[in-house]
Amino acid sequence: MKRLIDLPELLEQLDPNATLVQRHLWLIRLADWLRGDASSVASTHARLALLLDALQQRQSTRELLQQWWQTLLETVDATALLADHGFASRSAFSSELAERIRLKLLPGTPETNDASTLFALVLHHPFDAQWISALDAGLLARLAELLKTGPETEPKRLPAPCKLQADQLPNSPSAWQATLMEALHFCTGQIRATGFSPELRLRMSVLARQSGPFHALAADLDALELAWRQDPQHADSPACQQALLHFQKQLDECRRAAASVYTHLDAHGISVNLVFQLRQLRERALRIRALLDCLFSTTPQQHTAQLLGHLVSVGQERLSVRALIAANSSMLAAKVAERSSETGEHYITRTRAEYKQMLRDAAGGGAVMSITTMMKFVVLSMGLSAFWGGFFAGMNYALSFVLIQLMHWTVATKQPAMTAPAMAAKLKDLSHPGAIEGFVDEVANLMRSQVAAVVGNLAMVVPYVLLLSTILSLTLGHPMINAATAQHVLHDLTLLGPTTLFAAGTGVLLFASSIIAGWTENWFVLQRLDSALRYNPKITAVLGVARADRWASFMRNNISGLTANISLGLMLGLVPAFAAFIGLGLEVRHVTLSTGQLAAAAASLGADIFYLPAFWWCLAAIACTGLLNVGVSFYLAFLLALRAHNISGVQRSAIYAALRQRLRQRLRSFFLPVPEAAVKPPDRSGHLTASETPQTSPQDAAHPADKDSAHG
Repeated sequence: MKRLIDLPELLEQLDPNATLVQRHLWLIRLADWLRGDASSVASTHARLALLLDALQQRQSTRELLQQWWQTLLETVDATALLADHGFASRSAFSSELAERIRLKLLPGTPETNDASTLFALVLHHPFDAQWISALDAGLLARLAELLKTGPETEPKRLPAPCKLQADQLPNSPSAWQATLMEALHFCTGQIRATGFSPELRLRMSVLARQSGPFHALAADLDALELAWRQDPQHADSPACQQALLHFQKQLDECRRAAASVYTHLDAHGISVNLVFQLRQLRERALRIRALLDCLFSTTPQQHTAQLLGHLVSVGQERLSVRALIAANSSMLAAKVAERSSETGEHYITRTRAEYKQMLRDAAGGGAVMSITTMMKFVVLSMGLSAFWGGFFAGMNYALSFVLIQLMHWTVATKQPAMTAPAMAAKLKDLSHPGAIEGFVDEVANLMRSQVAAVVGNLAMVVPYVLLLSTILSLTLGHPMINAATAQHVLHDLTLLGPTTLFAAGTGVLLFASSIIAGWTENWFVLQRLDSALRYNPKITAVLGVARADRWASFMRNNISGLTANISLGLMLGLVPAFAAFIGLGLEVRHVTLSTGQLAAAAASLGADIFYLPAFWWCLAAIACTGLLNVGVSFYLAFLLALRAHNISGVQRSAIYAALRQRLRQRLRSFFLPVPEAAVKPPDRSGHLTASETPQTSPQDAAHPADKDSAHG
C-alpha cells in the first residue's frame, strides 16, 4: 500500500531548482497528501489550511514555494490547459475515440511540458473536483495571496488597432489574468473554425448563414480585451461591461446558428461526426462563459475554483469511451429507434382482418424457410471449411430473408426488434388519462401478432419440409437427411444441451441486425444516395430517367429491410464460424430453422421418432428457443428505445398491475383477436390523437443537445 508522506517531510523536499520531472513529482505528492483517503472534503480542506499555516510560519519555505510556482508557470503552458483540457485535439469522432483508448490504456509521464498531461496526473481522482469546487472564500483568498504572480511584463495579445497604445495603458494585468484572456482567444478561434467548416455551414439554416455570427466573434473579443486592459483590476467599468454583454450576445448567436444544424440532421440523417463537432462547439462556448466569469465577475476566485473543479471532471470524462459513444450517438439511436418504430407499426395487428393477414404472411415465410432448411443441409453435406461453410450458410439465410421481404411475407423472430421501439414510443404518453390502458392494449396486440407470426411460420415449415423430404425420397431414393444426421440433429437441438444459451445469443443477433439496418438507412439518407440514384447524369445515362427513378424509390423504401435481412443472414452463418476459430463453440438457434431441422429428422426416422425421449426434449427446446429469440431481441430493442426517447420514471408498478389484471380478465386477447366492436381506432403514429394531446409549438421544445449546463 502506498505510504502517504507527512507535511514536514514534504516541505523539506521542496526545491525550485530541481529538475523538471522532480518538480512535477513533488506536485503529485502534494496533491496525494491533500487528498488523503478521499473520504471527506472537510478533511482535505483542513489539510490545506494546515499547509497554509505552516507556510505562514516558515517564511523561507514560503518563498521557496513561490519560486517553485513561478518556475512551474514558466515551464508549462497554462493557456492550453484552460482552453483545451477535456476537448478533442481533432474534430472527428473516430480520432477522439482512438485518443481516449490511448489515454485509458497507456500511462502518462510527469516529464512533460504539457499542462493538460500534468494536470491529469496531479488531479487524477474524481474526489479532486469535489474538494476544489467546495473551497470557501477564506481558503481561496489565502491561496491567491500565496500564489500571486507579478504583472504581465509584455502584453501577449492585443487587438491590432491598439498595439501602438500599449505603453499608454495605465495598468497591466497579472500573469494569471493574461493567461485567462489568452485562453479566451484560443477558445474563440476554435469556435470560429468549427463554425466556418463546410460540414456545418452547409447544414445551418439560411437565416443563420446570412447573419454571419461567427465573422464578428473575434472582433468583439478584441474590443472586449481593449476595454478590459484599460483597467484590468476594475473590470466592472461601464465600457467593459458593455463590451462584455455584446460579446456574450454574439456568442449566443453562434450557438443558435450551430443549433440550427440539428434541424437538418433530424430531416436528412444523423452524422456522428457532425454531432460530435456540435457538442464540442457548445462545450467550448460554455468554457468561454467560465473564463469570462473568472475575469469579469465580482468573485473571480470562487469562479476559478469552479473552473478548476470542472477541468478535473472533464478530464475524468475524457477517459470514458462509453461516455463518448453514448453522448455522440444518442441522436443516431433516437433516429434508429424512430425508423424502427415506423416499421414496427406494420407488424402489430389490431383487427381480425390484420390477424388473418399476419397468419398468411407468416405462412408464406414458413414455406420459404422450408427450402432454406433443405439448402442448409446441402451446404453441410459439401464438407467446406469453417469460413466458407459459414459464408454459404449465411448467404442461404440472407437470400431467403430477402425473398420473404420482397414477397411481403414475414419471419416471426424479426418482428420484436422493430415492434419494441413502437411500444416504447407509447410510453411517452403514460401521463395522459387512460394511457396505461392503451399501452396494455398495445402489449396484447403485440403478443397476439407475435403468436400469429410464430404459428404461421411453424405451421407451414413443418409440412413443407416433410413434403420436400418425401419428394426427395421418391425421386432420389433417400430423404433430405440420413438417419445418422437425424440423430445428430436430435442431439444438437435437445433442451438438455446449451440450446437456451444459443437461442439467447441468436436473439442478440436479431437485435443487432435491426441496429445495422437503422444505421444503414440513416447513412443512405445522410449521403442523399436516393437523390444521386435518381438524378446523377452517369446513372441516368445507363439506366434511363424512368428506371433510375424507380430504383431510387425502391432503394429508399427497402434499404432498411434489405440491410436487416442480409446482415442477419450473414451473422447467422458466419458468427458460429468465427466463434469456432477462437474456440467458443457458439452456434445459432433460430426457432423456425430449428423446427424445420426437427421436421427433417422426423421425415428420416419415421414414426419411431415419437418413441424417442430426445424428440420430446427437442420439442421443449423449440418452445424455449422461440421465447428466447423473441424475448431477448424485444428486450434489447425496448431498452434502446427507452434511452433514445429519454423516457424515465415510467409508472412501472401501474403498468404491471394493469397487465396482471388483463391476464386475469381477458387472457384470450393475448392470443386471439378480440371482436371488432371492442377494437379501438388504431393510432398508427404511436401517440395520442390530436384532440387528446396538449398542443405544443415547436418553439416550446428546445433540442436536448443544446441545453445549457450550469455555466450556460
